[in-house]
Amino acid sequence: MASSSRYKDKDAGVVLSFNGQWVSWSHTVVASLAFLSALVIGSALHYKKIVQNEWYGYPEEWFPSVSATIGDRYPERSIFMLFIAITSGPRFALVGLWYLLTAKPNRSLPKWIAMCGVIRTLTCGGWTYITSTDDHDWHDILMISYIVFTIPWTTGCIALSPPNAKAIKYRKYVAGAFFGTLVPLVYFFIQHKVHRVAGAYTIYAFFEWSLIIFDVGFDAITALDFDTFEVVVKDVKGASKGINKSSVPTAVLEKEKEKATGGVYSANFRWGEFLDIAADVYHGFVFWSILTSLGVVIWYFPLWHMGISGYEALVMTTISPLLLGIKPLRSLVVRNQRIMHLLSLSGLLAYLVADPVYRLFTVGFGVWMGCLSWAATWYADSAQTSRLEARILAWTIGLLMSSVAKFAWRTNNPIWPIMHAANGGWNATGLFLAVLAALRFTRRAPQGGGGEKKEGSSLLAALSIGGLFFGLHSLLSDTSTMILWVWDGYPIRGPVSNVNGWYTIAAMTAGLFIGVYRPGFATSWTAYGAGCIGATFLTLYSQWRGYYGGLTLAAYLMAISIPVISNAAKKSPAVTFGLGFLIYNFLVLFHVWVVAYAFVPGGPLVREHTDWIMITMMLCIGAGIFDLISQRAKAGRKKNDRRRAPNVNHRKYHVGVLGVLNILFLCANFLRFPTNDYKPYHEKDRLFTAGIWTIHFSLDNDMWSSEYRMRDLIKEMEVDVIGLLESDLQRVIMGNRDTTQFLAEDLGMYVDYGPGPNKHTWGAALLSKFPILNSTHHLLPSPVGELAPAIHATLDVYGTLVDVFVFHSGQEEDPEDRRLQSEYLAKLMGSSPRPSVLLSYLVTKPLEGNYNTYVSQTSGMHDVDKSDWDRWCEYILYKGLRRTGYARVSRSTITDTELQVAKFVVPATVEDSNFAWNVPEDLRDRRVQEHEVPEGWRFPAMFRGQGVRDHRYHVFDEPRYYNY
Repeated sequence: MASSSRYKDKDAGVVLSFNGQWVSWSHTVVASLAFLSALVIGSALHYKKIVQNEWYGYPEEWFPSVSATIGDRYPERSIFMLFIAITSGPRFALVGLWYLLTAKPNRSLPKWIAMCGVIRTLTCGGWTYITSTDDHDWHDILMISYIVFTIPWTTGCIALSPPNAKAIKYRKYVAGAFFGTLVPLVYFFIQHKVHRVAGAYTIYAFFEWSLIIFDVGFDAITALDFDTFEVVVKDVKGASKGINKSSVPTAVLEKEKEKATGGVYSANFRWGEFLDIAADVYHGFVFWSILTSLGVVIWYFPLWHMGISGYEALVMTTISPLLLGIKPLRSLVVRNQRIMHLLSLSGLLAYLVADPVYRLFTVGFGVWMGCLSWAATWYADSAQTSRLEARILAWTIGLLMSSVAKFAWRTNNPIWPIMHAANGGWNATGLFLAVLAALRFTRRAPQGGGGEKKEGSSLLAALSIGGLFFGLHSLLSDTSTMILWVWDGYPIRGPVSNVNGWYTIAAMTAGLFIGVYRPGFATSWTAYGAGCIGATFLTLYSQWRGYYGGLTLAAYLMAISIPVISNAAKKSPAVTFGLGFLIYNFLVLFHVWVVAYAFVPGGPLVREHTDWIMITMMLCIGAGIFDLISQRAKAGRKKNDRRRAPNVNHRKYHVGVLGVLNILFLCANFLRFPTNDYKPYHEKDRLFTAGIWTIHFSLDNDMWSSEYRMRDLIKEMEVDVIGLLESDLQRVIMGNRDTTQFLAEDLGMYVDYGPGPNKHTWGAALLSKFPILNSTHHLLPSPVGELAPAIHATLDVYGTLVDVFVFHSGQEEDPEDRRLQSEYLAKLMGSSPRPSVLLSYLVTKPLEGNYNTYVSQTSGMHDVDKSDWDRWCEYILYKGLRRTGYARVSRSTITDTELQVAKFVVPATVEDSNFAWNVPEDLRDRRVQEHEVPEGWRFPAMFRGQGVRDHRYHVFDEPRYYNY
C-alpha cells in the first residue's frame, strides 16, 4: 500500500513505501491461512483418516494433530505448503527488521538473536516440508530444533524490546503461554505414546495447535514496534536511534524488561566473562566426575573378594581438607591453587592405567587433591561474596552437568576411569577440556585471601556439609536414581527414567534459582520442613507421589547449597570441610551397609534401614540451618533477607549455562524417547529365546564398564527375553548407574528394573522384546542372609499370555533362607495357570535338595535339561511351552557367570497348548540333532568351536535340541 511521506524532499525516486507493520501483519495472516486452510480442508475431506493414530481412531480420537493435518493428505498438504512458502518472505523480513530495530553499537546480543531467528525460520521450513509421513525422524529432529531456537528468540526479543509497554506486556504473556503449554503437551504425548491412553492424542493435539497460535502470535506483536519503520527502510520515529516517544518513562520500561528476563540480559555480554563461567562449570563437572567414579573403582575389589578387601579404605580420600587445619600448609595450598587443581585431574588420567589396583590409587589421589583444592578455593574466596557465590554455583551446576552427561550416555559418565573408547568413553577429549578449564578457573588469584568468621558453629556447619554432600551425591548425581526408588513395575503408573528424567533437572534448576535469589527462604524452617516432607514421601511412597517428594527434596538440596557452603567457607575449613567429608563418608558407608549387611561387620544392625539414612541426612542438614538462622537472629536480620551481593553480573552467565544444559538434556531426552515398536527375532516361527545372566554389576574382570560387550552377546544370541541378576547399581559405591537403560534402548526391548534401590537387594531385572502387561516385585523370606528379589511378569507373546519369573536366591551360607525362598517361589510359580518360564539363580545342585522344591508338582515347572549336571547357580525352568533348544555360552571376561539360554515355541492352537502342558516325561527329554529341527529354531553358528571374542558354546561344546 502506497503512502505519502512526511519527508517529501528526501523521497524523490521512491516508487512504493509502506509502514513496517505490514511485514508483521502479512506474516501473521499468511501463516495463519496456511494452518487454518489445512485444518478446514483436511477435516472436510479426510477427517477420520487424519484423526487416526498408531493406537486409536475415531471416535476415541476426534481432533487431528498438526503433523497429520499438514502432512498426510492431498490437497491440504499442497495448499499448506503454498501458503507456508509465501510466509517465508515476510518471515525473513521480520527477522531483518527486528535486527535493524534493536542493533546498537558495541552490542552483540541483537546479532545472536537475529541468527537464532534465521535458523528458526529455516528449521520451520524443514519440519513443514519434511512431514512425519515423509521421514518421521527428520521431521521430529527439525521440529525439536525449531522449539530449541525458539527459546533464545523469545527471551531475546523480550530483552531487546524497544520502550513499548504494551508490546513488552504482550510478549511476556504470550511467551509464558507458549512455554507453559509445553508441559501438558509432553504429558499427554507420553500418555499416548507410552501408556496408550485412548483420547490422549486428541488432548495433545489441542496443545499442539495452541503452540502454533502462540508462536504466530508472538511474532505478530512486532507490529506494535514496526510502526517506527517505513519501507524503503527509513526510521521515521527514531526508535532505532534510542529516541523514546512513549508516554511511559524509559527507566520504568527497562525495569519491566529486567523483571521479565530475571535480569539475565541487564548487563552487556562479554565473551571473556562467559568463558570464565563456562570453564568454572566444566571444572565443577570434572570434580563430580572424579568423585562419583571413586565408588565404582572401589566396588570392584569387594566384588572379586566377596567381602571386605581392604581397598575400601580409599573412601576416606575425601577428608583431605583436614590438612587445612595446619596453617603453613593451608597457606601453601591457597597460594598454589593452580597446581592443586591441575593435580586433581589425575583422576581423569586413570583410564590409561591398566592395572585395577593402580587405577584405584590414581583415582584416589585425584579425589584427595580435588576435595583439598575446592575447599581451599571456597575458603580463599570467602571474603568476596560475589566471587564465592560464583564458585559455588559452578560446583553445583557442575553436578547438574554431570547428571546431564550421564543421561546422554545412559547413566555412564563418558570421562570415568571405567570408560574408554571401546565402551563409549570420551576420556581424552574430557581431559583436554579439563586442563583448559582448570587453567582458566585458577587464572585469578584470590584478593585478600580467606578469613575465619567467629559467628556460628563450625561443628554445625560441618554436619550440614556432610548431609548436603551426601544428599547431592546419592540422589542427584543421576536423574534415574529417584525414579527407580519409586518404580514398582507394570502397568506403568509413575515416572520412567528415559521419559521423565528432565523433571529432576528442572527441580534442580529451580532449586538453584531459589538459593541464589531467595537465600533467606531457602534457609528457613519452612523450606527445611518442605525438604523433610519430600524426603519422607520419597522414602515411603512409590509412583508419582514418591517422585513428587523426590523433586521437592531435589529442589531443596540445590537451594541450600549456596548458603550452606558459603557459611562453611567462612569458618575453619579443616573442620567444616574436613569433618564434613568425614560425615559424608560415614553416610556413604551407611548407605552401602543397609544392603551389604551380610558381608560387613555390624551390618545386621542397620539392615534395610534406608529410612535411618534419610533421617540422619536431614538431621545433619538441619544442624546447619539452625546455625544459619541463629546467626541471622543475632545479627538482627529478617528471615526473608533478600539482599543481593554487590556484584551479580556472573549470574546471567550461570543462568545461560543452566538454560543450555536444560536444552541439551531435552535434546538427549528426545533421542532416547522409547519407540515401543520392538520385534522378536523369529516371529514367523512363534519362537522366543529366553536367557539368564548374572552380570556382576556391569564391571568386567579388568574394571571396565561391560554394557557394550553384554549388548553384543545378547544381540548375537538373538535373545528375546532375558533376566539379569546383580543388576542394581543405584548406589554411591556403584556409581548410581542403570545398565538396563542402555541394553533396553540399544536392543529394542521393554524393561522392568525390578525391586528398586530402596528395597535393599542386589537387583533383578527383566528385558523383553514382547510387551510387559503386568509385573509384580517380590522380596522372598530372608530371616538371616541377604534379601532375595524376584519379578513375576506377564508378557504378551504372539497373542498368548506367558508368565516370566526372574529370581536371585540367597547365598550358600544361609540354608534356611534358601529353603524358605524355594517354598515361596514354588507356590508363586504354581499359582500361575499360564505358560511360564523361570530365569533364576538357585544355589543348588541338580536333582538334589531345594531343586526338588523348585521342580515339583507344587510349582508345575520342568527343568530345561535335567541331565545338565554342571550347574550350581543358574537354572531355566518352564511349563506349558514347547522347549526346542538349550545352550550355555562362555562369558569371556565380562563377568564371573555364563549366559544360559533356552528356546521355546508358543503353542498356536488349543491342541498344541494341551500337548505342551501334558508331554510325557520320556518324550520331553528326547534330544535330537540340529538338522532335525527347523532352521529358525537353531542357535547362531558363530559361537561354535572357538567362537568369537572368547564367547563359545561350552560344557556340551554345542547347543542341545529337542523335538517332540
